Amino acid sequence: MATTHNLGFPRIGAKRELKFGLERYWKGESSLGELKALGAQLRARNWASQQNLDLVPVGDFSFYDQVLDISFTLGNLPARVQGFHGDPLDNYFRVARGRSARGADEHAACCGGVAAGEMTKWFDTNYHYIVPEFTADTTFTLDASRYVEQLAEARAQGVKAKPVLVGPVTYLWIGKSKDDSDKLALLPRLLPAYAQLLATLAEQGAEWVQIDEPVLITELAPEWREALRSAYAALAGGPAKLLLATYFGQLQENLPLVCELPVQGVHLDAVNAREEVDALVAQLPADRVVSLGVINGRNIWKTDLNGVLDWLEPVARQLGERLWIAPSCSLLHVPVDLASEQKLDAEVKSWLAFALQKLDELNVLAQALRNGRDAVQAELSANRAAIQARCASPRVNDPAVKAAVQAVTAALGRRQQPYAVRAAKQAELLKLPAFPTTTIGSFPQTADIRRARSQYKAGELDEAGYRAAMRAEIARSVREQEALGLDVLVHGEAERNDMVEYFGEQLDGYAFSQFGWVQSYGSRCVKPPILFGDISRPKAMTVEWIEYAQSLTGKPMKGMLTGPVTILNWSFVRDDQPRSVSCHQLALAIREEVLDLERAGISVIQIDEAALREGLPLRRAQWQEYLDWAIESFRITANGVRDETQIHTHMCYSEFNDIIQSIADMDADVITIETSRSDMELLDAFDDFKYPNEIGPGVYDIHSPNIPTEAHIVQLMQKAAERVPAQRLWVNPDCGLKTRQWEEVIPALANMVAAARTLRGQAA
Repeated sequence: MATTHNLGFPRIGAKRELKFGLERYWKGESSLGELKALGAQLRARNWASQQNLDLVPVGDFSFYDQVLDISFTLGNLPARVQGFHGDPLDNYFRVARGRSARGADEHAACCGGVAAGEMTKWFDTNYHYIVPEFTADTTFTLDASRYVEQLAEARAQGVKAKPVLVGPVTYLWIGKSKDDSDKLALLPRLLPAYAQLLATLAEQGAEWVQIDEPVLITELAPEWREALRSAYAALAGGPAKLLLATYFGQLQENLPLVCELPVQGVHLDAVNAREEVDALVAQLPADRVVSLGVINGRNIWKTDLNGVLDWLEPVARQLGERLWIAPSCSLLHVPVDLASEQKLDAEVKSWLAFALQKLDELNVLAQALRNGRDAVQAELSANRAAIQARCASPRVNDPAVKAAVQAVTAALGRRQQPYAVRAAKQAELLKLPAFPTTTIGSFPQTADIRRARSQYKAGELDEAGYRAAMRAEIARSVREQEALGLDVLVHGEAERNDMVEYFGEQLDGYAFSQFGWVQSYGSRCVKPPILFGDISRPKAMTVEWIEYAQSLTGKPMKGMLTGPVTILNWSFVRDDQPRSVSCHQLALAIREEVLDLERAGISVIQIDEAALREGLPLRRAQWQEYLDWAIESFRITANGVRDETQIHTHMCYSEFNDIIQSIADMDADVITIETSRSDMELLDAFDDFKYPNEIGPGVYDIHSPNIPTEAHIVQLMQKAAERVPAQRLWVNPDCGLKTRQWEEVIPALANMVAAARTLRGQAA
């Protein structure tokens, strides 16, 4: 009874070994062979960590992104990288980031740099994938070598492997047509490659294949529902058994469709769709496996094991051997091992479970189902005590914070005057030229910055020495910006480790891990703070640094803050109260910081809401409820200032054309967005919607080491001016420059400033 399995495991390593291995290779400091050997070591370690499972995922490891992996498996390479010679992994990195390793690209002029693939968020997570590209002429040619090699490794290790792959309909759904052709028209060409892949996996000894179709938890048009029927009818009868995996939400109207598809098993996210378990069990044919995701794969709180068993035991008695249990989704979205945490607040730590601990929880549930609760009574008792302690902790609930949220009124979120009036006052104060230039906030986190931070945390550098080091870096950033001729400057954020963690560390109600790293994309990892209690701001968080930076220049200096919605969406959030309540608490805390910056004489304040769109529910019917409280939270944060204070916000890697009215409702004076990788396609929304305020479409792709030319930037801005009046356009990168090197940033920004001057000349 109760087969155990996992949908995917974190691939970065408990100590971010993959991150550092990738970056060494890209810098030309290690060989391709060393990188591949590191990948094999991490896979072997991950499989060993899952040895107690009945089925272990294979194919979930990736050197950059699992969606890009399936694109290469299917031979769907953008035309701009086809024909390049060298190792396929180098071509893979060219699509991911615009170029591969320094040495690999220097061997031939043809391979020096290409446009990187577009990135966007994987459903409603903070993980970014490389968007598949399609045209009417796209064909698919299978290369199953990646799976074959990893299955051979797994066999040698004695792993009972369950290969994992993105399903064909989800693959088309998340991709982008580059010529406006119908993506679904490609399905008949795509399915033979999938059928061949499944046959190959079976030949390599795979009895079961996990085929992920998270698209099933969204609202699907009739043609996409029909695509699922035709796809699985075509794949039925193959030698491998298919476990159709859905996650991140409820099936709702798609549940009957799932039950009729000719697959051998279905995985349901029983954390988010608990109320659908009985319906799935009742409707799924009696010869099908029912896999239930009973451990939350998206958050880090301990599972209430006794509570799960209360509803799971009757299901297990009904299904018998047909029941499988697993985490709700891949564990890619949580850190690897809580046991690594030696400095985490002990009380909070007792409430948590990372990836390895979640697998332990799964094993306890399986043992209880197989042998009765008495077999794991000690574990269940300890779990109950931890759950009850968290509920009773006085650190979780603050009556004063709850009262402040209850006192919020609509007036708190309104500016004094409409944008047109404010804009005139701001123009008079700031005296900016046409096409003003700025950056998004951060400058390179150099080795000196990281060394000073590390020494300070280790006690090897006192506070005075650390502050002096950070001030020196801020002064450098200001000097470089003035030399470049930028119009609105930033302090560079040298003192900040992460745009969310930095603020969370200074807010009551947050706790922090040392090694709680989660992959965001490629080698980029984030360490989300843990929002465990009611939020308040004990003291000012940024004012001193921004005041110092402003003292170094006569140009406007932006105050840089992270907005409440992004802090919420990029944290591990509470599961014991609505997210809207936590967001309003954050809004009130950040509002205090905004007002303190204004009182300190800062006339431009940027409140980043990079994650606004990714918090959208996956079903459109639920969007408005989310947008109502998310936009209200931003307005509470931003709108207590005078008319003369210019409020900026920033959003990156988010398709927001379908929520453009809500973006306008934020009423920020200036919004900066990512458009460089999409070639300004994100501005299509402005063809029909007349955005009322100012906008800075990103013209420098900071996620690639490639340096944009002046001509390219001018061309992008000219495209933007076709949709947005030129007098309301800003010129800026698409995101912060933290991950880049100064030798890349200086020439890129010089080209950006030169492009702005050219545009001013053309407009004169």
